[in-house]
Amino acid sequence: MSQNDRKVLLKVRNLKQYFPLKKKGLYVKANDGISLDIYEGEVFGLVGESGCGKSTLGRTLLQLYKQTDGRTMYYGKSLEEISPKYVLETIKDVNKLKPRIKELAEKRDKLQAEYNKMSEQEQYAKHAELEAAKKAANDVLLDVGNIFGGLMAVDDMSEIQRAFEKQWNLAHTGVGLDTERREIQVKRDDAEFAGKNTSSYDSKLAAIDEKIKANDEALAKATAEIDALREKYKNVEGYDKYEELRDSGIDLARLDYSEIRLLRQDLQIIFQDPYSSLNPRMTIGQIIGEGLKAHHIYEENNERMQEYILKVMDDCGLQPYFLHRFPHQFSGGQRQRVAIGRALAVNPKFVVCDEAVSALDVSVQSQIINLLQDLREKQDLTYLFITHDLSVVKYISDRIGVMYLGNMVELSESEKIFSRPLHPYTQALIVAIPTTEPDVDQTLQILEGDIPSPVNPPSGCKFHTRCRFCTDICKNIVPAWRELEPGHFVACHHPLTEGQDKEQ
Repeated sequence: MSQNDRKVLLKVRNLKQYFPLKKKGLYVKANDGISLDIYEGEVFGLVGESGCGKSTLGRTLLQLYKQTDGRTMYYGKSLEEISPKYVLETIKDVNKLKPRIKELAEKRDKLQAEYNKMSEQEQYAKHAELEAAKKAANDVLLDVGNIFGGLMAVDDMSEIQRAFEKQWNLAHTGVGLDTERREIQVKRDDAEFAGKNTSSYDSKLAAIDEKIKANDEALAKATAEIDALREKYKNVEGYDKYEELRDSGIDLARLDYSEIRLLRQDLQIIFQDPYSSLNPRMTIGQIIGEGLKAHHIYEENNERMQEYILKVMDDCGLQPYFLHRFPHQFSGGQRQRVAIGRALAVNPKFVVCDEAVSALDVSVQSQIINLLQDLREKQDLTYLFITHDLSVVKYISDRIGVMYLGNMVELSESEKIFSRPLHPYTQALIVAIPTTEPDVDQTLQILEGDIPSPVNPPSGCKFHTRCRFCTDICKNIVPAWRELEPGHFVACHHPLTEGQDKEQ
């Protein structure tokens, strides 16, 4: 299946994650402007040396770290299913934001015109200001455009604003009703399983179903009103210019705590260290069941929940009699199976595997990787698989992204990364892999030099201090993120040629 036929699950644009230091004005730039798409059902491998920002990126995508800047759009649920406050705020402010878009666009265009007349050295000095102006204009445009699309071309949006506000308030009410119904349903199922009378729960479900039906009917009417407005104004000048901006994705970076909680079931993580990531005071059953109760999949730790936990354990290769044992009674591989079970028990859509096999013996690594592959196929999961080991990521990944000092430097299909690397850093990582092949030079190639400080990274291309192809442009100008071949992206002024990528 080609990339064009696959549905994007996560769309990341210009993601930045800076951690402030005690000294005022200094930051660790762990992720510094990362853009990528992750497709449904794929394993996206993320590789690089220790300290390059891989784990930070994984945790930032899940908003375990609140990202500093950029957009992380999630398409596993619709906007209406979460009904985030930031959308309603944009709707209420739309008549103020539209003039702001024009103001910022004029400033951006003026700077661009000046920039085009400058010398290369002058452009370098002005580059940051221009990029900031572009981003400011683009952010406000996307905020309005994602919601209204072509309707933002209408001069007076008061009528449109009222219709959207009505729709959004109904959608927000629906989220609350659905959550309430789910909690009642779980209690009813527990009562039925225990052989108790369920009539009181049945009455509550019937009553809330009536409310949900009435709200859904009102929401459908409000949506029809908006569709009618789109038809009414579709011939307004400029309408076609903005229709393409509509985006149903949820910007994870802008959700508040209660809203991101609604998505925690969808977005899970398997941590690197199976020794420190499990609570030593909890049994295996309690560890796996913790998320089930937190997300109201089960209300009580009863026999019905125990049956489900045993099924999860069986799926992860754990014996039933392990249920009441504690983490210290297991090997590293068994503990990691518990961690996998804990993450997958809530039926997520996206899982960050953060160095999930790095702390394990080589003999156990393959077992865990095979388990992850099997569970991926059974549950239709999407993985972000983080590792520093290219030989591991080659085996499990559909596509691979290579990171260096907070930046993505290359991204392509797994096979292409190894057969046709375009970035010198990727090439250096590949030739450093030990091999037992008889026809390959057995001399281990080590990438020389230390990784620069993420607090004060080098200007231009961050890899230029260790790159044998470095020239003056590499030292001064940040390389653009370019698609040099279909689906093959690289950030390098001097991407490797056919001959160079074979050099060792």
